[in-house]
Amino acid sequence: ISPFTITIAQAELDDLQHRLEQTRFAAQLPAATATSTPVPIPRPTATPTPTPSPTPAPAPQTPNDDWQFGVPTNYLEELATYWRTHYDWRAAERELNQYPQFTTVIDGQNIHFLHIRSAETGATPLLLTHGWPGSFVEFLGVVPPLTDPVRHRGQASEAFDVVIPSIPGFGFSSPVSGNDWSTARIATTWLELMTRLGYDRFGVQGGDLGASISPEVARLAPDRVIGVHVNGSLGMPVWALSDDEKLSLTELERDRVARVEAFMQNEFGYIAIQSTRPQTIAAALVDSPVGQLAWIVDKFREWTYPHEALPDTVIGRDRLLTNVMIYWLTRTASSAAWVGYAQPASWGEPKVASGVPTAAIMFAHDVGIRRYAERENTIVRWSDVDHGGHFAALEQPALLVDDLRAFFGSLR
Repeated sequence: ISPFTITIAQAELDDLQHRLEQTRFAAQLPAATATSTPVPIPRPTATPTPTPSPTPAPAPQTPNDDWQFGVPTNYLEELATYWRTHYDWRAAERELNQYPQFTTVIDGQNIHFLHIRSAETGATPLLLTHGWPGSFVEFLGVVPPLTDPVRHRGQASEAFDVVIPSIPGFGFSSPVSGNDWSTARIATTWLELMTRLGYDRFGVQGGDLGASISPEVARLAPDRVIGVHVNGSLGMPVWALSDDEKLSLTELERDRVARVEAFMQNEFGYIAIQSTRPQTIAAALVDSPVGQLAWIVDKFREWTYPHEALPDTVIGRDRLLTNVMIYWLTRTASSAAWVGYAQPASWGEPKVASGVPTAAIMFAHDVGIRRYAERENTIVRWSDVDHGGHFAALEQPALLVDDLRAFFGSLR
């Protein structure tokens, strides 16, 4: 295990500046017509929650701000201009380097990770796994309250030692080595990482890809994993439901099924491309910073909450751009797409329950359904929240931390 510091050469930043200055933007498409409008995607139905929190006000829409066909050109130009004139990578670099970072090689693959130990005695080791199009940057906001709970509305007994690896092929865990990076292979790597760090017993948490990888860690080593906590897609019905089965669903469950069906029809394109032609799309993304920006921003807009708000108003423009920079500077558009979506395991493949206690928190944008999650997981805690989006640690860090404290506190 070797200490790691992010140090980007000035020539890289100068090259980025030049590319931003020379960007050619596409003409704005006209608004959708009645014959060209895709099937509308239902938006989350509110459900009661005892802990409401304020959400960003919807951003004012300007002429031609039509997201039907992707990121509007005028919005993309505004973000790119800010990136070129106001965003400060060196400031972001200093912030990231405040967290202890390391690299280690496991089975031929370079693994980058953050490891932040709590000062509290007996802190619970916790492994956090990000997803696509995210990075380890997602979790920066939850590190202080997890590792230092006394200063953040908690008790010393709620402290965690936090380990945040970058998935192979993502960010500084590159270049990718080997041709099999299924969720089981990544989970095996995570187990070895925790062994090297001296953690025999630990908890796992994740969203998006992390929500698939984290339960896999427990399946491989149920004797080592204290508990599994996920946000997002656990129990997402990607198969077709019969009419009788739909009739048995609650109103909330029907809403989630409808949104999954609409997603599979209208938003599945990026998965189709990244799972079959990751190298082709990467040729554009690795060469064009604005192309990389648009590819990521499109998902942040679709998956943050409320849907009417622009993504940079939900999570902050600088944080959004820092996440984009991780992909840009490491040239990992291809390997992240390949590892995330082009691996052998298919969506909906049956899994064997590990028996490890599992908790799930579903924010407003999320589409997991408990009855389906229970087929493959030992669900002991399930929370439905009527606000918040797909990027839980970025959008609702306090609620995520509270749920983690409550879940792992019950296991102690």
